[in-house]
Amino acid sequence: MGPAARLGDAGTPSARSVCEAWGLGMSSIITGEAVVLELRPASFAARALGLILDIISQVALAILLIILISIASEDLDDAAIRALILSSVVFSIVIVPVAVETLTRGRSLGKLATGLRIVRDDGGSIRFRHAVIRGLLGVLEIYLTFGGLAIGVALFNDKSKRLGDIVAGTYSLRQRVPSKPRIMPVAPHYLQAWAAMADFGRVPDATARRAGTFVQQAYLMAPASRVNMATAIASELAKYVAPPPPSGTIPEDYIGAVLGERRNRELVRLRQAEKRNATVGERLQKLPFTDG
Repeated sequence: MGPAARLGDAGTPSARSVCEAWGLGMSSIITGEAVVLELRPASFAARALGLILDIISQVALAILLIILISIASEDLDDAAIRALILSSVVFSIVIVPVAVETLTRGRSLGKLATGLRIVRDDGGSIRFRHAVIRGLLGVLEIYLTFGGLAIGVALFNDKSKRLGDIVAGTYSLRQRVPSKPRIMPVAPHYLQAWAAMADFGRVPDATARRAGTFVQQAYLMAPASRVNMATAIASELAKYVAPPPPSGTIPEDYIGAVLGERRNRELVRLRQAEKRNATVGERLQKLPFTDG
């Protein structure tokens, strides 16, 4: 009975089924080097909270400027006062947000508080023109329509984009992502004896990465998808391991045993190499040195 038969029989899941099984609510971007970047768009609730904080700060700044103008404008006529008030409002809700987003590459007070950042659709930092478009359209969709236009557009967009984001080609990115527990693969008790005497060939980097990713993400997968994925990866690993595991081995346990034993053997090899290097260094220090 071959290794694949011992571990079960399952076809290799497609990339789409893997993403669905792992629940990856991410945005895929392919760089010029053909590297796929998985970015997390901000949720509607996070964007709304950040926007509320930004509006509060902008309105507070406008009120403060108006108060200062009223105190310092005793000798000015009504037209000049109205012009100063209008200028302070434009400064607070347009110029300041545009300048802040440009200088901080997509951040603001509300976005700092909620862990968000505005980026281009290709994942790069925004520039002045992006901030200007977002700022000008923000007056329309946030202040003139009391947020109704922004909410209506964001609710029907998969990245919660408002109108300014759609026109500027930007979206809000989550930067403050909760850290995930690091899972160390280990051989279960019933496979420890087998793993200690097994012969491991050179596992391709792609296969090793796929197996390591599965170990870290398995707890997020649906049970059926988890079993199918484990069986497929274990069957692939079995091509480089001899002898086959004991009959009845669970594929996920087999993956943990292979990865854990490979890590332990690599650690031993590195420690031995470090010890040999230290010994050679001590011998070299003892050699006589002569001036040329």
